[in-house]
Amino acid sequence: MNSKKNKTSYLKKQNMKSKTCSRNILEKIRSRFILKRIFDNLQENKFLETIRYNKKIKNKLDISINDYKEYLQIEIEMIPILNKNTNFIYISNKNNKGYYHIYLDNNKKETKRVYIKEKDNAKKITVKIDYEIKSLSELFKDCKYIEKINFIKFNRKDINDMNSLFFGCKSLKEVNFSNIYTNNVINMSKMFYKCSSLKELNLSSFNTNNVIDMSEMFYKCSSLDKINISNFNTNNVNNISGMFYGCSSLKELDLSNFNTNNVIDMSNLFNGCSSLKELNLSNFNTIKVINMNGIFAKCQNIKELDVSKFNTENVTNMSNMFLKCLSLKELNLLNFNTNKVTNMSYMFYKCSSIKFKCLQF
Repeated sequence: MNSKKNKTSYLKKQNMKSKTCSRNILEKIRSRFILKRIFDNLQENKFLETIRYNKKIKNKLDISINDYKEYLQIEIEMIPILNKNTNFIYISNKNNKGYYHIYLDNNKKETKRVYIKEKDNAKKITVKIDYEIKSLSELFKDCKYIEKINFIKFNRKDINDMNSLFFGCKSLKEVNFSNIYTNNVINMSKMFYKCSSLKELNLSSFNTNNVIDMSEMFYKCSSLDKINISNFNTNNVNNISGMFYGCSSLKELDLSNFNTNNVIDMSNLFNGCSSLKELNLSNFNTIKVINMNGIFAKCQNIKELDVSKFNTENVTNMSNMFLKCLSLKELNLLNFNTNKVTNMSYMFYKCSSIKFKCLQF
């Protein structure tokens, strides 16, 4: 009889333990869910940076500062070319050194140096960026031996600067932007400057609603033959000078969504795009443009250019504008207003096939 009671008692205890365990697991899952909802709400309303946890919330959800940091982290994985006696990653702003945590391979062995050298023999490098950082400017500047970059985690919505992010990454062949968040970025100038090994770029996930500066964004990306910028919103952009300068492999460029209403500087915009055969500029508004220096220079395969709707009343510089456009056969410049132009040097230099329609010269 006693053994039966003991067995029943034991089973009850086990059942109670099982229920308690299940309840604890459910509580933890629910806590994480609630925690995420709280963070989402705070981040959406821009309160997350100033939050100070009180004891009630902390005890109820077991929130720690680590949860907070983890939730806001950016995590980037890089794959370098091995056996190169050079810097793999260089953080140009030493004041930010404490906020960039660099890990080697999967061991997460943190290095406190400013950069990783060849002797570290890292096949994969992970950079974790703490929540204090708002700018990714020059993060990978002159990382000449990084071959692939993958944005694994991007839990930050307040990053405002990507200027020169991949500047001089001449070995970079692939970047995965599927997790990136660019809604609040205002500067993308020189972002892919001289990334001469990049052949393809899909930037369809980019939100550029607040970007002001796109100057030299793809400067001398000489291998780039495919680029998806069809979703770019350029309503607020005022500088696109040299944006596609030296993109000599680019054969097609969809600018159908480009809004140039606020652009002031278009100098060297397509300079050196020697593989382009056509450009549709029908939606370009040039009313505020001051500088058109070299805008179509060395576009030697373009046969037709419709610039008849260009408003040039504020332009002061037209030098090198059509320089070495060797295949260009006809130009309608009837609407060109050159009242403010002070420089027309080499405007049609070596345009040997061209026939003009012009009025106000």
